[in-house]
Amino acid sequence: MFNNYSSCRRRQLEYDVRVINGFTNNSSLALVVWCSSGGEEFGDMGGRALQEGDDFSWTSTTTTTDCFSVVCTVKWDLRKRKFDAFKVARDVRRCYRPRKCSWLVKEDGFYFSNDEVNWKKDFSWS
Repeated sequence: MFNNYSSCRRRQLEYDVRVINGFTNNSSLALVVWCSSGGEEFGDMGGRALQEGDDFSWTSTTTTTDCFSVVCTVKWDLRKRKFDAFKVARDVRRCYRPRKCSWLVKEDGFYFSNDEVNWKKDFSWS
């Protein structure tokens, strides 16, 4: 993904990141989430098949650079979408307190929250 980290500032903070299956009435069809990082910290993080309410979570330590990101591919039925689940340049500010970045994937799109109480639709499936 990123080959040149030399132009990026270094930070050292930890962020909890979650991708949550927010679908309703889909117990027979899992939400498939596969993630990988653009740096050496994680590489291929593997995938999970999430039932309703399940999550895929990890802690990202930003000891790499501002260019560090975790990209996830999410698939449900015939829908598929790739997105930056955690991107240092974008998320150090919006996830700063309490250092939590959460994604709730629903039938109509992807919702972001840094407190898991107030959710804002960030984008749709297409």
